Amino acid sequence: MAYAIEAHGLRKSFQTHEAVRGVDLAIRQGELFTLLGPNGAGKTTMIHMLTTLLRPDEGTASICGYDVVKDAAVVRRHISVTGQYAALDESLTGWQNLTLFAGLHGYSRKDAHALAAELLGSFKLEDAGSRTVGTYSGGMRRRLDLAAAILPAPQVMFLDEPTTGLDPQSRRELWAAVRHLVKNGTTVLLTTQYLEEADQLADRIGFIAQGKVIAVGTPEQLKASIGGKTLTIRLAEGTDLAGICHLLANEHGLTAHSEEDGLTVKAAVPEAALAHAVIGNLISQGIMIDDFALNEPNLDDVYFALTPDRGNGNEVAT
Repeated sequence: MAYAIEAHGLRKSFQTHEAVRGVDLAIRQGELFTLLGPNGAGKTTMIHMLTTLLRPDEGTASICGYDVVKDAAVVRRHISVTGQYAALDESLTGWQNLTLFAGLHGYSRKDAHALAAELLGSFKLEDAGSRTVGTYSGGMRRRLDLAAAILPAPQVMFLDEPTTGLDPQSRRELWAAVRHLVKNGTTVLLTTQYLEEADQLADRIGFIAQGKVIAVGTPEQLKASIGGKTLTIRLAEGTDLAGICHLLANEHGLTAHSEEDGLTVKAAVPEAALAHAVIGNLISQGIMIDDFALNEPNLDDVYFALTPDRGNGNEVAT
């Protein structure tokens, strides 16, 4: 099988802190692979090594078969990197930005004009092509930034939290643009704060924690790996959520976590009968429950199962 990105035993330390601890990774050509993990997990360090910005202390990595250390210049010709902030000139129109980038990449004036028009259409920006970028919404800027990033026709694109700060509609517009890249054969390595985004986009997901990749699989495989169902309990205002989590652990053997809203507790349960017993127990002890539900697990549940010592909420920071 052909791999666009490979890493074997990658390690990187900063003074006494080992940020990446022997990571192995293999990402197929044309795949959209998402890297998820909590703060300080090593995602950014991994991206910097794979894009030749940092030299590994140990191990090897390659992009399209080229070593990121020995063949760094060649690797850079095969990749493109897009981050959270669009690298665009706001005083120029969308069309002018693209023709400028095309010229910098060696396209003739005629070819640059044709390519700019094609990209504006591909990323659904043709109606905004004559407007200055300063008038664009956040989502439009990110789509234009993606269009500019694929001008050199990269085989591999690294997207580092490209939707951070965007409203839901703009995020979905960018998702469509990313799917377009993958459909046309580009391999994408995406880091994101949003578990929903990984679920929607990824062919496969890698969870990284404390510098190690601890799980890799399709979204469906990862959800199935934790087994059973997820019990979600919404409690009355003022309930001691930490106390409820301890109760579920001590009396039912469940690992529970509280959501950032301060009212909701979630726990994986192996069977529905146990969920019924939990609810009955809470009610018998006079604990006020506003609502509860038993659902199939989602990536939030996978995240908390893999990183049980982490904080609350439904986002993963980098």
